[in-house]
Amino acid sequence: MNRQFYIETFGCQMNEYDSEKISGLLNSQGYMETTLRDEADLIIFNTCLIRENAENRLYGNLGEVKRLKLANKEKIVAVCGCMPQNQKVREKMLKMYPFVDLIFGTNTYDQLPELLYDIEQKKKKKVISIVENSDNLKEEVPKSRKFSHKAFVNIMYGCNNFCSYCVVPYTRGRERSRDRQEIIEEVIALGLTGYKEITLLGQNVNSYGNDIDDRYQFPDLLRDLNKVEGIERIRFISSHPKDVNLEFIKAIKECNKVCSQIHLPVQSGSTKVLQEMNRKYSREQYLEFVRMAKAEISDISISTDIITGFPGETEDDFNDTLSLVEEVQFDSAFTFIYSIRPGTTAGKRTDQIDDKIKHERFDRLLKKLYPIFEANNLQYIGRTVAVLVDDVSKNKETYLTGRTESGKLVHFVGDNDLIGQIVNVRIEKARTWYIEGTIV
Repeated sequence: MNRQFYIETFGCQMNEYDSEKISGLLNSQGYMETTLRDEADLIIFNTCLIRENAENRLYGNLGEVKRLKLANKEKIVAVCGCMPQNQKVREKMLKMYPFVDLIFGTNTYDQLPELLYDIEQKKKKKVISIVENSDNLKEEVPKSRKFSHKAFVNIMYGCNNFCSYCVVPYTRGRERSRDRQEIIEEVIALGLTGYKEITLLGQNVNSYGNDIDDRYQFPDLLRDLNKVEGIERIRFISSHPKDVNLEFIKAIKECNKVCSQIHLPVQSGSTKVLQEMNRKYSREQYLEFVRMAKAEISDISISTDIITGFPGETEDDFNDTLSLVEEVQFDSAFTFIYSIRPGTTAGKRTDQIDDKIKHERFDRLLKKLYPIFEANNLQYIGRTVAVLVDDVSKNKETYLTGRTESGKLVHFVGDNDLIGQIVNVRIEKARTWYIEGTIV
């Protein structure tokens, strides 16, 4: 009775969505969520293995939690997500942090009630649940949504791309498309209960349907979801450049609810580096994808991911990245310094780049990107845009914050009862990361 859980999530939107499922399952078992780690009976870390920084953050947090466990041996400490899926990382975790009670991977979230029963009722000292594939992963579990007006909807699992720097195929398994009728029914239910926006999730959403024989693919899914009543905006993340085609672009253009925003990770502007990353497209092919999108959709917003310091990256290779950034004029970007990931082919290379050079290139990349972001935002001054209001601003309590259809972050003064509504805002100021205005 009155048990409380604390959950901390590292990584991508897929991890955030998985945490919503974990929270929903715990709520169904009588647990209540708390934001205070010290008060929790159950502490869960939902982990990411994509970047070294996320891995180190977990170890730091486990070190802090050790004192709580020593003070109260009845407290349950759990680690789940991508990190436990890797055997070497899992073994390291068990050796360094033996007080962790429960470890489960990306494919056994639905088993959480049974796993906790083994600890709480059967008094097992340590429970580990790892399944290598996602063939039996269940979506029909309770979810505790973070927002009441927008929701994540998973459309596929895993990844088949095997980029040389990435662990996702090893932690999430092979690509498997979720049944389209299940997806459509979930979105219909969201529309009926007041949700205005959905974000379709997958490691590579525009390869949806490639594992199904009936030729029903991502553009078909977008067109079907565009018909769902109640839903006003449809987003998706992430897209792989190798699967961009005219049909994909036209579906975005023709579906009035699909936001004119594409997250299209380029990773590098050098064809040589892209080949060594196993990205399956060249610099020129990527630029052609961008030209195609901009030609079909005049107000398209394009964001990306970029890695600096990939093994063997020369100064010329890095300059190719800078020139591509200049040519595309991205609206936003997630930027990363390359870090060795366990089990990847890039991690085994002997031509690793010196950390000092990696950081120097990273700084130069940001200096190139930030003025572009600000220049793109300045174009919004004087325009009136529709904003889906998400929450109170973290920095100013009198301000609300939300996003335009193109994904721009907007701050403005407003009453809290506007949260979850779409309002018109006239833009008066622009900064690198956001735009600001007044309700019309």
